[in-house]
Amino acid sequence: MRYDPSAIEPKWQEQWDNARAFATPTSLADLSGKPKFYVLDMFPYPSGAGLHVGHPEGYTATDVVARLKRMLGFAVLHPMGWDAFGLPAERAAVREGIHPAIITKRNTDNFRRQIKRLGFSYDWDREIDTSSKEYYRWTQWIFLQLHKKGLAYLAEVPVNWCPAQGTVLANEEVKDGKYVETGDPVERRTMKQWMLKIPLYAQRLLDDLDGLDWPDGVKEMQRNWIGRSEGAEIDFAVVVDAGASRPTFRVFTTRPDTLFGATYCVLAPEHALVDAITTPVQRAAVEAYVTAAKQKTDLARTDLAKDKTGVFTGSYALNPATGEQIPVWVADYVLATYGTGAIMAVPGHDERDHAFAKAMGLPIVPVVAPAGGGALPTPIEDAAFADDGVSVNSGFLNGLATEQAKARMLDHVESAGWGSRRVQYKLRDWLFSRQRYWGEPFPVLHTDDGEIVAVEEAALPVELPPVDEFKPTGDGRPPLGRASDDWQVVTLADGRKARRELNTMPQWAGSCWYYLRCSDTATTEKAWDSALENYWMPVDLYVGGVEHAVLHLLYARFWHKVLFDCGLVATKEPFQKLFNQGMILAYSYQDAKGRYWGHDDVVEKDGKPVLKATGEPLKSQIEKMSKSKLNVVNPDDVIADYGADALRLYELFMGPLEQVKPWQMAGVEGVSRFLARAWRLVVDEETGALNKKVTEAPSSSEPALQKQLHKTIKKVREDTEALRFNTAISQMMTFVNDATTAATLPRETLQLFARVLSPYASHLAEELWARLGGQGLCCQQPWPAHDDALCADDTITLGVQVNGKRRDEIAVPAAAPDDQVQQIALASPLVQKFMEGKPPKKVIVVKGRLVNIVV
Repeated sequence: MRYDPSAIEPKWQEQWDNARAFATPTSLADLSGKPKFYVLDMFPYPSGAGLHVGHPEGYTATDVVARLKRMLGFAVLHPMGWDAFGLPAERAAVREGIHPAIITKRNTDNFRRQIKRLGFSYDWDREIDTSSKEYYRWTQWIFLQLHKKGLAYLAEVPVNWCPAQGTVLANEEVKDGKYVETGDPVERRTMKQWMLKIPLYAQRLLDDLDGLDWPDGVKEMQRNWIGRSEGAEIDFAVVVDAGASRPTFRVFTTRPDTLFGATYCVLAPEHALVDAITTPVQRAAVEAYVTAAKQKTDLARTDLAKDKTGVFTGSYALNPATGEQIPVWVADYVLATYGTGAIMAVPGHDERDHAFAKAMGLPIVPVVAPAGGGALPTPIEDAAFADDGVSVNSGFLNGLATEQAKARMLDHVESAGWGSRRVQYKLRDWLFSRQRYWGEPFPVLHTDDGEIVAVEEAALPVELPPVDEFKPTGDGRPPLGRASDDWQVVTLADGRKARRELNTMPQWAGSCWYYLRCSDTATTEKAWDSALENYWMPVDLYVGGVEHAVLHLLYARFWHKVLFDCGLVATKEPFQKLFNQGMILAYSYQDAKGRYWGHDDVVEKDGKPVLKATGEPLKSQIEKMSKSKLNVVNPDDVIADYGADALRLYELFMGPLEQVKPWQMAGVEGVSRFLARAWRLVVDEETGALNKKVTEAPSSSEPALQKQLHKTIKKVREDTEALRFNTAISQMMTFVNDATTAATLPRETLQLFARVLSPYASHLAEELWARLGGQGLCCQQPWPAHDDALCADDTITLGVQVNGKRRDEIAVPAAAPDDQVQQIALASPLVQKFMEGKPPKKVIVVKGRLVNIVV
């Protein structure tokens, strides 16, 4: 009667389902009086490849926490769903000639099957698919709220256009002029797109980070993405012939103290003034440069490593501080979308400006010197001095420290009428259109005279129409342009005709609010019940990969704040605590030609990997799991060999949850052996009956084991709540080792341990609980209470140093006074050896840590 997870685990999964053990009450009356805990995973995109063993790491962590919180008496909300819109399903639909909804269902069915095999305690009644019309009806409704508040608008903007995919791509999806997913070339085009005014919420998005329990690194990434800068906007007048009107352009600078050092200005190629101020002699060169710049992405243009390029417009502007005429250039390292699209260039104190000035032969004037009067670390001709210091060559600022000089110049800029103080953000309006089929249709209509009409809320959802192909039309319109006129053309109430929007929303839209829908999936008349939202929000623990640190999390926070302003949610922030699990990597193997080989093709010879068929030596490395590298480990295979409990435990035992870790099957085998030892504590493998060592005596009949049990109850709870899962598992292993060598095993002790094991190895715990005569489901029992007195150690181990060097360890009573500790230390033979017969000059006892003897 050996431990057989293939028999145990399906049985208990069926019993959990039949008992609806993890269904969360939908009525507020059933929830009132209980503390709440909302634990959420970032919803996965259901790819065709299914899960690999890296995916369940975060899911296992949240499941353990959810199970513990239920046992502690909390009302727990622990849902799962699918972030199901997106380009991969659409590409598969084009390849296979199958509707993306069918492909998505096929993929979600597989994901659900794999996840259920792991025994996670999700409330499947609340399962969400962001591509279902029942869900995206409310995504469209939220867009209408954004539109009503003036936060959504149409604009002609430069975009990354991928002709092969027929869609616009975000900057993050483009690298070296190619789409990162497919390698298809990307070009820049100007197109009419929906935009969302997220910068209007920039300061609130910054300020409210301070109250969140998030990793510092993620907070810093969001702060950098938002990019708050304080400085001045300063007007520069273009030099013109006498009597002509004088155009001006405005620059933004965070270093107004360096205005005296501005030796040239630069306009972005898209700046409205470029054409007006370019002289006839320079026009051909400027126009050619502007055309070329428009084909580059913003990331490529601002790459610090790229060679600086630019063209002189032929015009000059007046530096308001010096009164000197300085040349105005056009260069692509200045973006129209940041600041004002124009800069004052101070090459003495800015690296990019310095590189440009060196390339173009422009003057470099130092206006900041090191504090204390020292020399510049590098001659100004060779490198910019970008640190703070003291103003020089700067008129009325001379001798002032940088911060004082900034304040003085800001006052002067405003009093002299040169400009004004300004706070600027790097955060840009969110490009919210995609030229795809598989996304949410926009709930808006366009009339022939250009009016935009919102679809009535009662008419939602605007459903995706049938089309003959899931790719752009021959004349370049998005795939929705293939829909029939019955779908595209709508008759308004006043008799006018209007056409539907043919773009769809990006994949981010559905993931911006699924956490709210999970609070109330039952209602159909509104997106969520406000009372239930008020009870459950904010999310108490949100777990997912750090790759979502900026976009998903920032967009969701933005939508949530808009909904808060609309009075639709009760909290300012959606996710109170965020945790990023580390990536699980795997070994991959390559031959001398760079070809990858799968694990089944590889054997070890003299401790090194070789090709099984030929004995050819292979190079091994630890890499991200990838089908192309043949190193994907399928959880189905691990469960088939070792069981779901072993997979769950190993995922969390590999190391701290936040660390990157390599997958090793030997580790799964080790955890499986631990589970088998726990099984043998209860079950006699020869007969299948209870272990003969199990007694009806109270726990106190085995006092040493009782103490270890109470230490285990205490540590497992504390470590689990602190997300230190690996150390909680280590403590349970210690208990099992001690229990294995105990003379008897009180039933009471084993029942309590089964409850402690339940959040981690949930199937095995249920089986042990039942075999020990426990009533009901183990997962529904209360968490056992520990006795602090039983958790205290009788003896402690102290290190002993002689003249500062560690020489021995001693065991002393935990409550021993200092003089007793000194006597035990001085009596140690090893200590006496190193004292060399000399009397102690001083003996220092550091409570609970060490004894230091000075001779």
